Amino acid sequence: MSLPQPVPPSWKDLGKSSNDLLGKDFPIHGTTLEVKTATPSNVAFKVFGSQDPKANLINGDIEAKYTDKAHGLVFTQGWTTANVLRTQVEAENHLAKGLKFDLQASLLPDVGKKTALFTTTYKQPGLHTRAFLDLFKGPTVTTDTVIGRDGFLLGAEASYNVTEGKVTRYATAVGFSAPDYAVTLHGLGNLSTFAASYYHRVNPDVEAGAKAIYDTKATTQGVSLEVGAKVYTDSAAFVKAKINNAGILGLAYTQALRPGVKASFGVAIDTKKLNEISPAGPAHKVRALQIFIWYIY
Repeated sequence: MSLPQPVPPSWKDLGKSSNDLLGKDFPIHGTTLEVKTATPSNVAFKVFGSQDPKANLINGDIEAKYTDKAHGLVFTQGWTTANVLRTQVEAENHLAKGLKFDLQASLLPDVGKKTALFTTTYKQPGLHTRAFLDLFKGPTVTTDTVIGRDGFLLGAEASYNVTEGKVTRYATAVGFSAPDYAVTLHGLGNLSTFAASYYHRVNPDVEAGAKAIYDTKATTQGVSLEVGAKVYTDSAAFVKAKINNAGILGLAYTQALRPGVKASFGVAIDTKKLNEISPAGPAHKVRALQIFIWYIY
């Protein structure tokens, strides 16, 4: 008798463990601040701000979310410093168990630009499928499906332009997921780009992972490779390190300052230029930025 099958991850979450290990908690592209608060009446607020070090601009976003767990409804309203109004309505388990409807709309009043994306998600043991309808672009229908059994995963994605009557994008992926490790292979961009990733929880305090990408349309031949690790120094702090085949070394440190308050610090170093000297000083690139995330309840 086969064991009950869990709900597999969605298409976008295939290889998520490796992507998070190599991509998250490295605040080397700007400084960000995020503040979250929640009320006893199921209303949550979030304020997010980020500074672009190149343009020296600060972008912000304020958001309010109301969750009605009893009826499976979530309402979200946001407003950005670019004067974009965002609205999202989510409804889950209404017509069938595991079925979710999601409408995301935005409006830029200054120029009258608007977007609307309607999403349907259906989850069952061994199956996770989604369909997206972009109402003002195309319109375009995008669907993706992941099926899983005994840890093995098989997924595919395709986009269809209704007006032009043709498939505009397709991709596929296979993988295997276990409690302590995961391996994923992707064929993206109409099978023009191939990616392989793995994640391994070596022990409760150490995680390791790597990702390789080969783009058949790239002007420079070869495979891009990145490898990284995460080590918990104690229950309130961890360090991360990664390096790619271009010689860029990333280092990060995250510390929980108190319950609900976390700070991260990161640096990126071009190891190929450590010994190069220019009239203005060392030629290697070093960036040290920080991120604060606050959760207030």
